[in-house]
Amino acid sequence: MKEQETKLNAEAQQPELNFEEAMNQLEDIVSQLEHGDVPLEKAIDLFQQGMRLSQICGQKLAQVEQKIEMIVEEDGAVAKQPFQPPLSDNADF
Repeated sequence: MKEQETKLNAEAQQPELNFEEAMNQLEDIVSQLEHGDVPLEKAIDLFQQGMRLSQICGQKLAQVEQKIEMIVEEDGAVAKQPFQPPLSDNADF
């Protein structure tokens, strides 16, 4: 229990990661887990860390999506509209 509290305090004290840093760490974790030679306790810790990084990446992408605006031409005038990503049933992510 004490070890878990120490990890939570360490995570809370870390500076916020940017998207690229979080993705790089997540890719490293996935690579380690895919090799399959990680002890069970370490694998669980890596999985939890990966889930946290995945949430960070998702939040960052949602923030960026809200900020993106498309400039479109309407009746000869330029207007800003919120970004509307195309909906697809066969998205890769």
